[in-house]
Amino acid sequence: MSKLIIFSAPSGAGKSTIVRYMLAQDLNLQFSISATSRLPRGEEKNGVEYFFLTPQEFKNKIAEGDFLEYEEVYPDKFYGTLKSEVDRILAEGKNVVFDIDCIGGLNVKQIYGDRALSIFVMPPSVQVLRERLEKRGTDSPAIIEGRLAKAEFEMSYASRFDLIVLNDDFDRAKEEAYKAIKAFIEKD
Repeated sequence: MSKLIIFSAPSGAGKSTIVRYMLAQDLNLQFSISATSRLPRGEEKNGVEYFFLTPQEFKNKIAEGDFLEYEEVYPDKFYGTLKSEVDRILAEGKNVVFDIDCIGGLNVKQIYGDRALSIFVMPPSVQVLRERLEKRGTDSPAIIEGRLAKAEFEMSYASRFDLIVLNDDFDRAKEEAYKAIKAFIEKD
């Protein structure tokens, strides 16, 4: 039976880098593409990075019960996981990997129970997170402060996850996550 692997973490913790590493391993993983109502950025393409929907299309899908989880991050800026995307991956006999926020990750875990492994990627500290976000050079100081405030909130949820992976050393963190996922997938 296919399994579900949920990765959640504050922005800048290294979650997406770990997910990319896992997708390249022998774990039969396929990435669950999220839906969003924001506009594509740069070279983003519909059905590759996200499923891009208008705010009204997103609201219609919410009303129809098409989402496993969703969040309105800002007014009319929604992100969510479509049931149809997860069902499609599971029907192909693949394990689903998610890169989603903490609340969404816990909601997916609650729906799938023991069939899902939830992993929280913990940054070494808020200060290290600040340095990583500043080094990215993609956000203004005000946005970084907002991300750091949200990070502290998200870190308060870490204990609700099946596994906390401290990302103070990337090689160790990815190896710890890999071993846990491999053991989880191989378990009946």
